[in-house]
Amino acid sequence: MQDYNYEKLKEVGRVSYEALQYAKGLVKAGAMVYDVCEKAEEFIRGKGMAPAFPVNISINEQAAHYTALINDKLRFTDKDLVKVDLGARSDDVLGDCAVCVDLSGKHAQLVEAAEEALQAALSKVKAGAELNSIGREVEQLAKKKGFQPIRNLGGHAIEREELHASIFIPNFDNGDTTKLEEGQVIAVETFLTTGDGFVTDSDTVQIFQKTGDASARSPETRKMAESIDKNYSTYPFAIRWLSKEFSSEFGIRKALNELNSFGVIEPFPTLVERSRGMVAQAEKEVVVEKDSCAVVTK
Repeated sequence: MQDYNYEKLKEVGRVSYEALQYAKGLVKAGAMVYDVCEKAEEFIRGKGMAPAFPVNISINEQAAHYTALINDKLRFTDKDLVKVDLGARSDDVLGDCAVCVDLSGKHAQLVEAAEEALQAALSKVKAGAELNSIGREVEQLAKKKGFQPIRNLGGHAIEREELHASIFIPNFDNGDTTKLEEGQVIAVETFLTTGDGFVTDSDTVQIFQKTGDASARSPETRKMAESIDKNYSTYPFAIRWLSKEFSSEFGIRKALNELNSFGVIEPFPTLVERSRGMVAQAEKEVVVEKDSCAVVTK
């Protein structure tokens, strides 16, 4: 387990939480998804930090990894259940938190259940706690409320420079008896659904992460690889971000396809609930303590 600058972590957590509340206030029927993503990311930059990853705005059956397209015209409607997932980054210290906004007014029970499941999970987080015991709490509460936990999506450890690190924190009892360690930084992330409880990849891919190096054939692809290295290193980035420097979406996607063919970038498709059930999410980043946990995204 890595050593942490816990004072910096608190600052990153505070900015992440403030950005989340700011973004939540922007989510209204008629508002543009593009504007919420851009404004929330700019809020983080205005605090002297960088986004840890592109702001995720996932709607209805979408569970994760949707961020605004280049010149995205999508607007929220009064029928939408919206998940906002974001985090700040200062040097190699990362934040991660999420909240759900029900614009329809029809999914209050699902949203409340996701929040209650998060609190139930957090109540089990302490040094020595087994991962499956945390998932068991989420699963039991979800089913009691008439919903399903999403089984192939959940929380994770957070290490320096790595948002999804080392361990997976399930939303059901998956039998994993790995024990949490004191001082470990984790994101506890509950996903509940009205569907059957599994997510699958969609055809929409807007987020990528560079994972290696390769000698690209075309000058355009080499230039983009250099820009990614310089501006984003190995942190996730959005095609929308690249469009600030490269004007052609076709050219951007062509270069990314070439890098993907070399296996040096990882795509993150938008994840959707496979039976198209509604999805609610709640997430906080915490530090594992001897007898409990300390929330840092607050």
